[in-house]
Amino acid sequence: MTYCGKRAPYPLFIYMEGKRALVVGAGKVAERKIATLREYGASVHVVAPDATPKIQEWAHAHLIQWTPRAYESGDISDAFLVFAATSSTQVNKQVFLDAEAHNCLCNVVDVPVLCNCIVPSLMRRGDLQIAVSSGGAAPTVAKHIRHTLEAQYPAYWEEYVRVLGELRTLIKQRVEGDAVNRTPLFEAVAQAGLEKRVEQGEQLDIYALYDEIVAPLLHSSERGHRRARSYADSQDVNCANSQEGSAR
Repeated sequence: MTYCGKRAPYPLFIYMEGKRALVVGAGKVAERKIATLREYGASVHVVAPDATPKIQEWAHAHLIQWTPRAYESGDISDAFLVFAATSSTQVNKQVFLDAEAHNCLCNVVDVPVLCNCIVPSLMRRGDLQIAVSSGGAAPTVAKHIRHTLEAQYPAYWEEYVRVLGELRTLIKQRVEGDAVNRTPLFEAVAQAGLEKRVEQGEQLDIYALYDEIVAPLLHSSERGHRRARSYADSQDVNCANSQEGSAR
């Protein structure tokens, strides 16, 4: 059980592209939430009587929808994810109760007991994302761990992970058969020292890497298969000759 009396939350990454996110409140905290939601492709609806200049700017540019009034329970009806970031305990609690009634994911900022999901401290390098959470017990410690991870995985890891991802896709396109046939190739790529080459600023070409790392392994495997088939054929011939001799 967590410090707030709940069972530990289930870790999950969610694709938010095109999904409806409701943000109740439009201060600085809400602004940060909205910025992140937009980055991940969510369709953001903000409900608050007043808003920061940045939120108003996004609304005027039609990047988000802003309804300039107090929250009403009906606002939540089409939401997939809800954030409450107001200074009113009563409003925050009502948002959470409405979200629970509609089976919506809801996070009331800095109030773990009014959350059915939490937002972890996140270290991101392109497609690589490492989430850290203390279940709300020690967010400062989680943030410190995130800073440690950022030092451990510097900015060039974004490019490194991109290279690995594109090379993996190319292997899956070119190497047919069962997935188990490709596993040794993925392992070879991971052990090929590409991280150091990216760190040193080398511009890596995916197709050249395939020819350098993967193709030789495929050729070696094919030669092994040919030798195995040749040996099996020779054994069949010897067996046939032996049976013929016995028949005589």
